[in-house]
Amino acid sequence: MNRKILVVEDEPTILENILETLELEGFDVRGAHNGAVGVNTASEYVPNLVICDIMMPELDGYDVLSRIRSNPDLASTPFIFLTAKAERQDMRKGMELGADDYLIKPFTTSELLAAVEARFERQSDITEPLAAQIDTLRDNITRALPHELRTPLTGILGYTELLMMGTEGMPDAEIQSMIRQIHDSSERLHHLIEKYLMFAQVNLAINDQPRIERWRSTHRCQAAAEIKNAATAKAKEANRAEDLVLEVQEMSARILGDNLKAITEELVQNAFKFSKAGTKVEVKLTKADNMAQLTITDHGRGMSETEIQNIGAYMQFQRAFYEQQGLGLGMTIAHHLTQIYNGTVRIDSVPNSHTTVTVKLPLVT
Repeated sequence: MNRKILVVEDEPTILENILETLELEGFDVRGAHNGAVGVNTASEYVPNLVICDIMMPELDGYDVLSRIRSNPDLASTPFIFLTAKAERQDMRKGMELGADDYLIKPFTTSELLAAVEARFERQSDITEPLAAQIDTLRDNITRALPHELRTPLTGILGYTELLMMGTEGMPDAEIQSMIRQIHDSSERLHHLIEKYLMFAQVNLAINDQPRIERWRSTHRCQAAAEIKNAATAKAKEANRAEDLVLEVQEMSARILGDNLKAITEELVQNAFKFSKAGTKVEVKLTKADNMAQLTITDHGRGMSETEIQNIGAYMQFQRAFYEQQGLGLGMTIAHHLTQIYNGTVRIDSVPNSHTTVTVKLPLVT
């Protein structure tokens, strides 16, 4: 990983000593003689670590830290304070602003290097798993997206070309079968586009706090009807109406009906997708802890703890081993919609046994 360090210190001798020490250890370093220069240098240099004095003219260390934390490109950069003051209140203030460590002047070369290495090791512990997740995400997108777009389009193009070549002498049943295949492929592509649009809209809404507050205060619906209709429709779509078990109590939930419908559809669709025909999918709505509690249980292949922790958009697990439709957006959409309405989502699963998804939403009192 990169090992770029910015040192902000107004005492020339101390600054020079720190820079020389770090350069000898192979670090890429830059110095700044005051806080204002330090902030500007950080924006251009984008260091992997900042070492900064607290007591400085123009901008003190606290101001430097606040400005760096407000810069999206630098917000997660590790930050070590240098200070001659060891009072608890000064250390607490720095930690509250987001400082990672302190070095008390005067410090030894060993103490400086130990603090620096500790920060880089800690950052590596954070970034390496994140890099692995990004690689997995990239692999899933590369594998899933072309398949999801090509499959329905291939069906549509193939059957329309056959029909355009002429239907003379072709049995009506065969013509109807082709039309039905075109319709099914078009529906699949339509659902994919709609899911993408929903995913985009939810991601916009989840970062719009005024909109969230407005939705929470005004949206409400009769939860039983929305859940029953959505679950029944998905059961029919999967040709598994007989596998659906519905137990829903009447109650009013603080969520827009269309959004509760979307949550139910995504979760019930997953339940049917990942379980075999003839096994039950149980959809229940009850009151629990003064919340509307929706539970959806299937008796399919289940998920491991690692898979549950890594759930996210485009992350379909074991796709290389199981043929399945979709991009894994459904759970992410359901989770974000629930979060918007101040609710919770919990997944309990045992591989090759069952999966239960529990959604809790505020009741209208």
